Amino acid sequence: MGGDVACCGVVDSGESDSFYATKPEYQDDVPKTRFKLRAGKTLSARKWNSAFSQDGQLDIAKVLRRIQRGGVHPSIKGVVWEFLLGSFDPNSTFNERNQLRQHRRYQYGTWKSECQKMEPTIGSGTIILAPIITTDGRPICDPSNNRDTQEDNTVPTSTPDASLKHEEHAVDTDLEKKVIQWKLTLHQIGLDVVRTDRSLVFYESEANLAKLWNVLAVYAWIDNEIGYCQGMNDLCSPTVVLLENEADAFWCFEHVMRRMRENFKATASSIGVQSQLNALATIIKMVDPKLHQHLENLDGGEYIFAFRMLMVLFRREFSFVDALYLWELMWAMEYNPSLFSLYEGPNAAMDRNNAPKGNDKLLKQYGRFERKNLKTGFSDKSSSLSVFVVAGILKSKKKQLLREARGLDNVLKVLNELTGKLDAKKACNEALKIHKKYLSKILTPNWLMH
Repeated sequence: MGGDVACCGVVDSGESDSFYATKPEYQDDVPKTRFKLRAGKTLSARKWNSAFSQDGQLDIAKVLRRIQRGGVHPSIKGVVWEFLLGSFDPNSTFNERNQLRQHRRYQYGTWKSECQKMEPTIGSGTIILAPIITTDGRPICDPSNNRDTQEDNTVPTSTPDASLKHEEHAVDTDLEKKVIQWKLTLHQIGLDVVRTDRSLVFYESEANLAKLWNVLAVYAWIDNEIGYCQGMNDLCSPTVVLLENEADAFWCFEHVMRRMRENFKATASSIGVQSQLNALATIIKMVDPKLHQHLENLDGGEYIFAFRMLMVLFRREFSFVDALYLWELMWAMEYNPSLFSLYEGPNAAMDRNNAPKGNDKLLKQYGRFERKNLKTGFSDKSSSLSVFVVAGILKSKKKQLLREARGLDNVLKVLNELTGKLDAKKACNEALKIHKKYLSKILTPNWLMH
């Protein structure tokens, strides 16, 4: 459709099983997939194409309704995600989006070229699995590295002079430190990449592994504050699987990180995801005081056992396909049509005080979760839908937790037993119920007085 679907790079209708194929040796180990395509509920390619005007404006309300009912068909999942994540404005035209896509591809190519000048392995189709420099910037010549070698078997230099500490001319110290820090992360990215979704046939391809590594390495270079942290590989992998063009996959991942990067911030005294864990504690304390007290008695009042769920968006609790289904359900329910302008124009931040409360047509352009927040004026950024999903999971296991949990190890055991047994749609619906109950409690006059 005007270029929006052509770049999707995924399978045709009816071939989703082969697209997400699992290696035979992992068939018995990976969680069973519960998601099923449902005619009349799942957003199909036909329904997706029909949601565009002749010029390319997207009827986002129509799309959100369908996604919230039954997810997205694999053949269009990648391009639909781009809209859900705010990468494109639904009011833009085909031509405007194509221009933006080409601009982003050029920008990614520029960043990738910068990285290649510092480390030639970037874009070579191989990845690095061992350290390439010491902590003070001196190169390590390790033949076990997956690096291109010259004819004399020496490792090619990564910069005009790879030994950054011994430059004879003046060097920008901050840039030098940034380059060293980036190079120190490359082998860790490589080690994480080869462990990522290794049950998928897709990652039997060295080219696909290298594509994932390239995207993560370039992101680590441009994110000056965080760089790369373990867990980002789990968030990035689906974008690489779904979008054939590497630059498109990068930008889709970059928009995932706009939602998730606060979780990866860490200081000497706190972890980035702590704000969401604190929000989870507040929610459970409000909607189920008995369960909260029990967890607090087990020294679990900080809810650190939910760390993994929130950091990598339930990638361990669901099969690959079901995790993707859960993500698009949550993003559709949290959707705000101002996302694109928020990201592209820093002065156009979302303001719920100016929300179209009396305009039903405009309100339908918001997801169910976000619409409820708009109507009530609730704006706690830490209380994302994913936090309420965790709250719903905990409440669903309340009886077992009260009966069996005598320590945090027992809590973790109960949660680990859920792998492959959760239903994404039910989890989101339960989260919406808890969200509604929570808002009704905190917005009462008695609560506001405290």
